[in-house]
Amino acid sequence: MPYDVDFKTVSTTGLEASPVADALAGLRANEARYFHNKYGRTFTVYPAAEARDTIAWVTRILKEERDIAIESPPLEATEFQVENIRWAYVFYQSGLSINALYTLDDDGKRAVGFKLSDGMDIPEELAKFKFARQKSKLAGTIRGSYFVIKHEH
Repeated sequence: MPYDVDFKTVSTTGLEASPVADALAGLRANEARYFHNKYGRTFTVYPAAEARDTIAWVTRILKEERDIAIESPPLEATEFQVENIRWAYVFYQSGLSINALYTLDDDGKRAVGFKLSDGMDIPEELAKFKFARQKSKLAGTIRGSYFVIKHEH
């Protein structure tokens, strides 16, 4: 069942299996606020079982671009297009959030972003990345990193 993320009243709905559910819910709400403010768009997530194609696309990008396999199970995902950008988000049980930003123009920006919920350790599979810190009223301290997508997906 889809869930429209409310960034005014943060809820752990769909994320209860995470040991950092409150922080992950804040991280998800932070993303919802961004899309609401920038694009006027509601951020709707789907349980992993209903978002297999999105999860498979993000998983394939990670594998083909950097030979990364995320160990934690996905809890939720979403995919949508805003203007000429295809966006995909996957929220993992560990507290990790991965997003893929993929412009549909050949010369556009394409990247994968990683965000770590407050209170989680850096997953071993992402240990080679450097993470910058960002403060968020909704999510506490977010640690983030990214890489540029170089191939067609």
